[in-house]
Amino acid sequence: MNKIAQIFDSLEYGPAPEAPDQAIAWLDSKGRKFGHFIDGKWTKPGKTFTADNPATGASLAEITDGTAGDVDTAVKAARAAFKGWSALSGYERGKYLYAIARMIQKHSRLFAVLESMDNGKPIRETRDADIPLVARHFYHHAGWATHLATQFPDHVPYGVCGQIIPWNFPLLMLAWKIAPALAAGNTVVLKPAEFTSLTALLFAEICERVGLPKGVVNIVTGEGDTGGAIVNHPDIDKIAFTGSTEVGKLIRAATAGSGKGLSLELGGKSPYIVFEDADLDSAVEGLVDAIWFNQGQVCCAGSRLLVQESIEERFIAKVKARMAKLRVGDPLDKSVDIGALVAPVQVERIRDLMKKGIAEGAHVYEPDFELPGGNCYLKPALVTNVSPANTLVSEEIFGPVLVAMSFRTPEEAVALANNTKYGLAATLWSENINLALDIAPKLKAGVIWINGTNNFDAAVGFGGYKESGFGREGGREGMNAYLKPAWEKTLKAAPSTTPTKPAAANPLDTGSLDQTAKMYVGGKQARPDSGYNRPVLGPKGELVGEVGEGNRKDIRNAVEAARKALGWGTTAAHTRAQILYYLAENLDYRRDEFAARIKAQTGENGAEEVALSVERLFAFAGWADKYDGAVHNPPQRMIATALVEPLGVLGIVAPPSRPLLGSVALLAPAIAMGNTVVLVPSERSPLSVTDLYQVLETSDVPNGVVNIVTGDSTALAKTLAEHDGVDGLWFAGSAESSAMVEKASVGNLKQTWTSRGLYYDLADPRFAGDYFLAKATQVKNVWIPYGA
Repeated sequence: MNKIAQIFDSLEYGPAPEAPDQAIAWLDSKGRKFGHFIDGKWTKPGKTFTADNPATGASLAEITDGTAGDVDTAVKAARAAFKGWSALSGYERGKYLYAIARMIQKHSRLFAVLESMDNGKPIRETRDADIPLVARHFYHHAGWATHLATQFPDHVPYGVCGQIIPWNFPLLMLAWKIAPALAAGNTVVLKPAEFTSLTALLFAEICERVGLPKGVVNIVTGEGDTGGAIVNHPDIDKIAFTGSTEVGKLIRAATAGSGKGLSLELGGKSPYIVFEDADLDSAVEGLVDAIWFNQGQVCCAGSRLLVQESIEERFIAKVKARMAKLRVGDPLDKSVDIGALVAPVQVERIRDLMKKGIAEGAHVYEPDFELPGGNCYLKPALVTNVSPANTLVSEEIFGPVLVAMSFRTPEEAVALANNTKYGLAATLWSENINLALDIAPKLKAGVIWINGTNNFDAAVGFGGYKESGFGREGGREGMNAYLKPAWEKTLKAAPSTTPTKPAAANPLDTGSLDQTAKMYVGGKQARPDSGYNRPVLGPKGELVGEVGEGNRKDIRNAVEAARKALGWGTTAAHTRAQILYYLAENLDYRRDEFAARIKAQTGENGAEEVALSVERLFAFAGWADKYDGAVHNPPQRMIATALVEPLGVLGIVAPPSRPLLGSVALLAPAIAMGNTVVLVPSERSPLSVTDLYQVLETSDVPNGVVNIVTGDSTALAKTLAEHDGVDGLWFAGSAESSAMVEKASVGNLKQTWTSRGLYYDLADPRFAGDYFLAKATQVKNVWIPYGA
C-alpha cells in the first residue's frame, strides 16, 4: 500500500515539513558567527558560545558573549542617538516603525523558520501567532508615535532603555519592548536570551536595511553577566525585563534608589477554571492551547486546571483522550503540536520538579506514545491527586505539565485560583455570561480570558499582579510605561527636615496630664504596642503633644485591619465619592481647629493648608467615579475590557512637611480608587493626622479603610516594605531611605513610589489628578468573545 492510501486508511497526519533552506542561507551568509549590533554597525565577534537547534542538537551559529565594555559602548551609542531620535516628530518616528513592520511581513517566513530552529517551538506557532503579532506591534505603535503629543501631553521619553528578554518568545518579546520604546522617543540597548539570539540579530539587520538612525537600536548578545551589566549601568534610564520572578527580584533590588524606570513581566501559575455548564469540548481544545502551546514554556500558561467536581471525571477523561492525539516531533513539521524544549537543562529542571511532586503524592498521566530522538523532548503530562501545597501546584514548572484539582462552588474556585503568589493571567469557561462576568473581577490577575485563552494584541495591555511583576506591555498602558511627566526631570532636592530634639531628657518631664494622641487601627483608637510615646515639638522646641511610638506589631495590626476592609475596593465608586465629599465637609467644619494645630507644630499659618486639604478631598471625590477603564477592539471577534482596580492594601509614609496636606494629598487618591491604607503621618508633626481620625469616624469611612500608625517614618516604612500583606507602598523621604524601601519591597514585589529625596510640592494642582490615581491602581484586561 502506498503512503497516501495508508494515510486515508489510518486518518493519521502525514509529515508536512517546512524547508529550512532560507534560514540556513542567511546563517551561512553571516559565516555563522555573530558580533553585536551597536551604533548601526556589526562588531567583530568576541568570545562566543554556541546557539544550538534544540530539536536536533546541531550547532546553528556562534554568538558573542557580551562584556561590560560592550554594554558600555552600546549605551554610549544609544545616548548619542537619543537627542536626535527624540527630537524627530512622532510622524517621522512612526514612519520608521511602519517600515520595520513591512519588512517583518515581507520576510515573515524566514523569521518563523529561524525562530523554530533556534527555539524548538512548532512552525505553526511561529508562522501563525508569533510573527504576525510582531508585525502588528510595530504597526500599532507607529500610530502611537504619530499621536503621542496629543495623547500624552507634557510627557517625555525616559532616554536610554535597557531591555532584557526571555527565550520562550524571542522575537515577540523584542517587539513588545522595542516598538513602544521607539514610538515614545527612547533609544534601546536590548539583550536577547542566550539560548535564542538569532531572530534578534536578524531583526538588527532589518533595522539596518530600513535606515533606522544609528544607535537607536543596539543588540548586545550574551549570558547573565551581560544582562547584569545592562541593569547596573549608571547611564540607563529605564529597565524592562521579562523573565523569571527570581531574576526580577534581583533586578528590583539592584535598581533600588537609582531612579530608573522599571517594568517587570515575570512568572505565573495561571488557573484554568472550567465550570459545569461550560462547552466541555471547546474547553478541552482551549486547554491544549493554554498549557501545551510552546511546550508549556509560557509565563501565562494555564498550568493549574480547576474543574467543577460534578464534571471532573468526564472532563479529565476528555483531556486524556485529547492528550493521546497530540503530536510531538520536529518543530519544522507543520503537523506537529509539541516541539522541543529550549535546552536540556530545562528538561532536567522539569524532571526534577516532577520527581518532587510525585514524592509528595502526585499521580502523573502521560500518553502512551514514543518521543522522537533527542534530549529536549518531553511528553505532555497531567498531574492529579494534589493539594494546593504540592510543589507542582505552587511552583512555576515552565513545561508541558498540567496540574488538576476540583472545586464545588464558584467561591471555592476563586479561592483556589487566587491561592498563589503569582497573578499574571487566568482563564474561565462557562456558558453563563453572568457567572463569567461575576468571577472575572474577583480573580487576582492582570489578564482574564473568558471562553478562550492566549489572546494577545498590541492594543490590549498585558502584565501581572503580585509576584508576576508590574507595568504593562501593549495598549495605552504599555506606551505610558516608556514615558514620564516632563516636570519630573526638573525636581530639586527636598529641604532638610531634621526634627528638633526635645530639651527634656527625662520622659517624666513631658507633663502631668496624659494628652497622648492614640493610633487609629480598624476604626478604633489604639495605644502603641511598645508602651512608649514620642514628643511632638513646636518650632521653638516647646512640647505641643505626644504620640505613640509605633513598632512592627502596630504595623501588623494595621495591615490585618486593612486587609479585612478590602471590600472597600468593590464598594460602588459613587459611594466612595460621597464618603470623600463628606470627609471634606467635616474637615471644613473644623478648619480653625486644624489650622491652629498646624501653627502649633510648625509656626506657620495653617489656614491655607487646611483649605488645600479640603480642596484635595473634593478633587478626588470627583475622580472616584470617573477614573475608569476602556473597551478595546482587537482584530478578533472579541472585546477586551480594561478594568481599573485598586492595588489592595497601600502603605503611605507621608512627607515631613505640610503635616495635614502631606498626608491628605496621598490618602485621598488611594481611598478614592478603593485601596485600604496604613498611613504613617509626618514624623515631625503628626498631630494633624491623629486629629483626623475624629473626622474619619464622623464621615462614614468604614472601619479599617484608613489606619494611622505614628512613629519613626523610616523604621515603619521598612516594616511596611517587608510586609507581604502590603500590596503597594508610597514613601516620601530621603534618597537613602527611598532606596531602602525599594530594596525591601522585593519580598512580594509590591509596587512602590518614592520621592528619592526630591521635593514634590503636593500643593501643586498637578497632584490633584491622574498622577497618583495611576499609581493607586492596576489595569486588568478581560477578554470577552462575541458572536454565534
